[in-house]
Amino acid sequence: MGSFFAKDYMGAPFQQFGPSHLAALLAIALACLALAHWGWRLGPGWRRLLRYGLAALLLLTGLSWIAWRLATGAFTFQLDLPLHICTAMVFVSAFMLLWPHYHVYEFVYFLGIGGAIQALLTPDVGPYGFPHFGYFHFFAGHGGVILAATYMTAVEGWRPSGRSLLRVFVGTNLYLLFLVGVNWLLHADYMFLMWKPAAPSLLDYLGPWPWYVLASEPIGAVVFLLLYLPFWLGDRRRLQRRAMQ
Repeated sequence: MGSFFAKDYMGAPFQQFGPSHLAALLAIALACLALAHWGWRLGPGWRRLLRYGLAALLLLTGLSWIAWRLATGAFTFQLDLPLHICTAMVFVSAFMLLWPHYHVYEFVYFLGIGGAIQALLTPDVGPYGFPHFGYFHFFAGHGGVILAATYMTAVEGWRPSGRSLLRVFVGTNLYLLFLVGVNWLLHADYMFLMWKPAAPSLLDYLGPWPWYVLASEPIGAVVFLLLYLPFWLGDRRRLQRRAMQ
C-alpha cells in the first residue's frame, strides 16, 4: 500500500500506448458503450443510483488527488488548483450529475469530451505508471468525465444544439482570458497558456509560444464541430424523411 501512494514511485514508469495505457483506454471505451447500450433501459430508481454513483466517483477522484498532493507535501498553487479544463470538468461533471442543468451539460459535452480524449491519448501522468494511485486517478477522472457526458446524452436523452457550439466556444475563450490573469499572478501554467506540458502532446506540433496557443483555437473549433456532427447528421436525416412522406 505504501508504494501505491508513494510520492517517489519506484515502479515501472508510465509508457504511452503501452499495455497499461491501452487497457485503460479499452476499459473506458467499453464502459461508455455499455452505458449507451443498456443505460436507457434502466428504471428511474436505477438511473438515479447510476447518476449519483458517477458523481461520487468524480468527486472522489478530484478530491483524493488534492488530498494526496497535500499529504505528500507536493501541493502548490501553481500546479494543483482545479483550473485545467479536464480537472475543472471533473467537478463540473459531478455538479451536472447531482443537479442536472442544460447549460452545464453543454460545456461537459464539448469541453469535457474534447479535452478528455486528447488527454487520454497523450497522458501527462509523470512517472506514475500502473499500479500507482496517480495512474488510477488520471484515467478514472478523465474517463469519468466522458461517462458523465455519455450518461446525460444516451440515458437521459439530452443533446447539444447549434447554439451550444457558440456558447461553449465563447465561454471557453472567456475562461482562457481569466486563466491568463491567474497564471500571471501565480506564475503558473494552467491550460498550458505559458509553456507546453512536459509530456508529448498535440501542442508540440503547433510551433513555439504564443503560436501554439493561437493555433489551438481553430483546432478546438474543429473538435467541437466533430462532436456536434452526429446530431447535425441525425437532424438532416429526420428532415429528409419528413420531406419524403
